[in-house]
Amino acid sequence: MNTDKIYAEQIANEYSKKETTKVKQLKKLDAKAKTPANIFAYSFGILSALILGTGMCLCMNVIGSGTVMFIIGIIVGIIGIIGCSVNYPIYKKLLQNGKNKYGSDILRLAKEISEEE
Repeated sequence: MNTDKIYAEQIANEYSKKETTKVKQLKKLDAKAKTPANIFAYSFGILSALILGTGMCLCMNVIGSGTVMFIIGIIVGIIGIIGCSVNYPIYKKLLQNGKNKYGSDILRLAKEISEEE
């Protein structure tokens, strides 16, 4: 095997103009529909879990001490629990908005792809 030839072909493929196929366009549209909802869900979920953990630390006197910190810990923990609880419904709503926004384009492109084959 000529490794120089294989290496040259690999480099040539990197610089050659790539055609965007309909399948790649479909994947990009699908990602555009889902990515904002995923980013929000992960970010908000992590933030809510950190808030919940801070409330737990305050309640268990890991951070601070006394009755006042315990009460503050309960309040902060409840805020974290509420954030974790509403994360999934908000995610579903954002995902549905993305699907509504790009749904017609995705269906049209998917129909074109299925009719070609």
